[in-house]
Amino acid sequence: MDFLLTLANGLLTTLKDVVPIAVIIFGFQLLVIRKPIPNLKKVLFGFFYVLIGLVLFLQGLEQALFPIGKLMAAQLTDPAFIYAGFATIPDVIHWGDYMWVYIFAAAIGFSTTIAEPSLLAVAIKAEEVSGGAISVWGLRIAVAIGVAVGISLGTFRIITGTPLHYYIMTGYVIVIIQTFYAPKLIIALAYDSGGVTTSTVTVPLVAALGLGLASTVPGRSPLLDGFGLIAFASLFPIVCVMAYAQLSEWRESSRKNKDSEEEQ
Repeated sequence: MDFLLTLANGLLTTLKDVVPIAVIIFGFQLLVIRKPIPNLKKVLFGFFYVLIGLVLFLQGLEQALFPIGKLMAAQLTDPAFIYAGFATIPDVIHWGDYMWVYIFAAAIGFSTTIAEPSLLAVAIKAEEVSGGAISVWGLRIAVAIGVAVGISLGTFRIITGTPLHYYIMTGYVIVIIQTFYAPKLIIALAYDSGGVTTSTVTVPLVAALGLGLASTVPGRSPLLDGFGLIAFASLFPIVCVMAYAQLSEWRESSRKNKDSEEEQ
């Protein structure tokens, strides 16, 4: 009974979120463009599928993924786990003591990004418009690696207590430099890839990890140090996607040069 009530509440909440989108789309189509909606029955069924899918997806996250993610973050950042066998917690925190935290951060960043529906949608469209030059899995893996590296580096920042802006400024300097040398085809897509990572799946787990870590590391403030991981999750995919394109271009150029030499 409780499950049905929760599901009904989720359906109403999702309906409130989806209806304004439908009103805007149908309103512009009928009142501004003033043309009938093609395949109306198919479109309505599509909206219905989106509604049901979002409800089930969000309920699954709330009941399974979020609780286990928060539990893992709390356990891995617990001083009793990190300093097992020590009589007291050391006064001086060493970043190397939190190796499992970095591994978990990378793993959770990679897996949640691969599961991001928004990234999958962008990757599919990118493959369509590029004629296959950008593969779905190539883009998804490049973005996921960027998020994994970014979140691991973000947890390192929390543990060491170094200022956030040092990392962000350095990261964007790298992005600016890459922008001049990356293939023009990939630049806009790379910038968009940073935004699609901060969506339904990634944000709650990453935020829980950052707050849990800042709450358990001595001398850290959850408010000052616990946030900022999302910035890393947005920045480093841009770097990785452009690096992926640059490496692909270099490999293609090397292959063509090799074929040309063989023909001669």
